[in-house]
Amino acid sequence: MYPSNIKQRIQNQELLLSSQMFTREWHTAAAIFATGPDWVWIDQEHSPFGTESIGPICVMARQAGVAGVIRVPWNSPGDIKKAYDSGAVGVMVPQVDNPNEAKNAIKYSKYPPVGERGISPWFAPALGVPMEDVIEKANDETILILQMESLEAYESLDETLELVDFEVLLVGPQDLSASLGVPGQKSHPKVEKIMRDVAEKMAKKGKNKSLATTFKTYEESKRWIQEGYRMMDLGSVLVMGTDRVKEIYAEFREEFPNKI
Repeated sequence: MYPSNIKQRIQNQELLLSSQMFTREWHTAAAIFATGPDWVWIDQEHSPFGTESIGPICVMARQAGVAGVIRVPWNSPGDIKKAYDSGAVGVMVPQVDNPNEAKNAIKYSKYPPVGERGISPWFAPALGVPMEDVIEKANDETILILQMESLEAYESLDETLELVDFEVLLVGPQDLSASLGVPGQKSHPKVEKIMRDVAEKMAKKGKNKSLATTFKTYEESKRWIQEGYRMMDLGSVLVMGTDRVKEIYAEFREEFPNKI
């Protein structure tokens, strides 16, 4: 779908659900899109996938009415520009630790006069959309997600929230826990205190922005949605599916034990 309506839905404070895109295979991607996510998290920070392999996935996402979001490896103009030019509706920038880094991400993500992003939307012909339309609408259509994953980022959050030209703040509980000295303990009181406080700050200062996070269980996700997190990544469809298959296997083996 072009243009994407995800930005308007963010401004409406709608609940927007995501799955992580664990593949670059088109048929698997199509199955994920068929589950009905509002957006998909396509990772380049930790995964081995290059832009040339995930670009078509972004185009497919647009065709399916899903907002493809690429998490780039780092806050760099080249990575961010290529992600948008390949068709991503959103770019997620990891480890944005202070307002200056947030300003750089904005500069790299937006066309002039807001930013300094170079112009060449390669995905437009694949969608049958004139490049001129993409260029004209890009700043209004695309979204920028900044990841808050450290104590430093939290301590300067008030100043970061004063910036206008980003759409989503995503709290990364895993890296945040490491920054707080309790690595991997996403439910530690130190982590949860900051996550609740961020939700309160966003409610007061984050006008037209969405607060996001990522958890792998239904119970955790539901809890943080209730706390004010409106964009929720539910983890991998593959993991959720394989976990359920394991449960089914266990249920059958208990109900129908082997008999000699």
